[in-house]
Amino acid sequence: MTRSWDADPSALFARRLGKSPQELQVTDDEDGCPDIWQLSNGDIAVIGRDLTADYRSQLPAGVTLAADERLVVIPGKMLSAAKTDIPDA
Repeated sequence: MTRSWDADPSALFARRLGKSPQELQVTDDEDGCPDIWQLSNGDIAVIGRDLTADYRSQLPAGVTLAADERLVVIPGKMLSAAKTDIPDA
């Protein structure tokens, strides 16, 4: 299967978008830390809770998940805090 976009596993973590999970008080540093990072190739990495199984049957029309994709959830305030670091399209 040919995709118009595919993730590049050789890309490196370049910079955090927004504030750290500690600054936003969304972690206790013991059980994982949600985060948003820009990679060296411009792609975005999101670290969050894997809720693929919970949401798969509830996806809106036109939304699909490939076998190698996961739906992750992060705290809303993490994305809000990253807004200033995300360029306009």
